[in-house]
Amino acid sequence: MSRGHRSQIKRERNENKDTRPSAKLSYARMSVQKAGFVLDAIRGKDVETALAILKYNPRYASSVIEKLLNSAIANAENNNGMSREDLYIEECWANKGPTMKRIRPRAQGRAYRIEKRMSHITVVLNEVKEA
Repeated sequence: MSRGHRSQIKRERNENKDTRPSAKLSYARMSVQKAGFVLDAIRGKDVETALAILKYNPRYASSVIEKLLNSAIANAENNNGMSREDLYIEECWANKGPTMKRIRPRAQGRAYRIEKRMSHITVVLNEVKEA
């Protein structure tokens, strides 16, 4: 039931690899829901508009996502040779990361659990195709 040599399998896997520029932030100290509010605001926008939205958004997640978007833009310019003016946010999402569990003392010897959630945030860019 062999599928071929190891190098052949790797070559086939790398042929259909996603070449769109992207940036990923792992273990961001915010919940997926809070990051998702900001990501929903910039999804599908061009990068200049998205950066303007993030700059004036009062949420904490916007400052983190702004740095991530700048990283994705730099990846597009340096690695893929794309022009900054033609870039837009094709996909962006936040996945659930591990949760830190902490204990909060309460009255009468009880203890409540506090969950400090983390998320993995990904931003994928693409170039606008001129017709």
